Amino acid sequence: MAEISRRRLGAGLGLGLGVGLVGAFPARAGAEPAVGDSGSSAVVRSGFIYEQAPYPQCHASTIVEMAGGVMAAAWFGGTHEKHPDVCIWFARFENGTWTEGVQVADGVQSDGARHPTWNPVLFQAPQGDLILFYKVGPDPFSWWGMVMTSPDGGRTWSPPRRLEDGVLGPIKNKPVVLADGTWLSPSSTEAGEGMGSATGANWRLHFEISTDQGRSWSLTEPVASPLNIDAIQPSILTHPNGALQAVARARQGALASSWSHDGGRTWSPIGAVDLPNPNSGTDASTLSDGRQLMIYNHAGHEPARPGRGPRHPLNVGLSRDGLSWRNVLTLESDPLPHGYAYPAVVQASDGLIHVTYTHDRTRIRHVILDPSRLV
Repeated sequence: MAEISRRRLGAGLGLGLGVGLVGAFPARAGAEPAVGDSGSSAVVRSGFIYEQAPYPQCHASTIVEMAGGVMAAAWFGGTHEKHPDVCIWFARFENGTWTEGVQVADGVQSDGARHPTWNPVLFQAPQGDLILFYKVGPDPFSWWGMVMTSPDGGRTWSPPRRLEDGVLGPIKNKPVVLADGTWLSPSSTEAGEGMGSATGANWRLHFEISTDQGRSWSLTEPVASPLNIDAIQPSILTHPNGALQAVARARQGALASSWSHDGGRTWSPIGAVDLPNPNSGTDASTLSDGRQLMIYNHAGHEPARPGRGPRHPLNVGLSRDGLSWRNVLTLESDPLPHGYAYPAVVQASDGLIHVTYTHDRTRIRHVILDPSRLV
């Protein structure tokens, strides 16, 4: 097993970063969803990765462009989330068609015990293998990080390897590669179900850094949360002059945000983004034209149920600076029992945007967008 550094990088509150944080929660949590009819022409294609599967439920998809321009996706599927039979499934998008999903990982242990798998994240290493990160464990409070690699675009995989204790890998959304070649992985921990305390939030963001192409990792300190914002599952956006922004799911009715000006080693205290969030996973990506794109549920939490809200509609948000966001397109709006959730997004080398997300916990939807028509 590759040696993992346990060195903790400086915490740093980042109060003097020069990038303003956006208010306090809830930020526009009660705003009505703005249906993006003007952006509907941006949808190039929409369909499901599969129509039938040998399991009743699925969730937490991830999508990536592999070497050679072929897209691939993974997700977890089984009886239901947390069931020990939940496994990681993988498919390729070839010639406009998704291949049949194949099981590539499970939670079976050497002693015969079996745990559910969680939250796969596909990452194409620059000029290297396709990497699959995922979690195994009975719940998010006690899971651990796993990793597998494929030299041939997901046709064959290495044996799974457990990451060293304390290194979870990307929790939901993909790592980014910085200008100097550093891999920056967005991660988080869930310490409990409370809504925060006087000493800080129970959900905490942190980041994992590799300067040797994933052979070893260093962990940042947890991001400070003086407003007791419970945030997890960050995505990383890049801005001019090397600035980085993390945007994350939160319990308090709006999306959370933090900034770094030193390559992700220290981060500013968590503030709010002016988009609502019903405590549901999101993903975000910096487009090749410099705009920031977010896939999210444009809904706040329910007043009678703090930290919980509907996972519909599902929307596309755009921003020029990561501070001011606009809802430009509604991907889904019809209420379903389990809604539309846990999106993943990537811009391919041809410029088109590929999005996957959970559709009512029964299928994975794949949507292709033309960014030139998102205004």
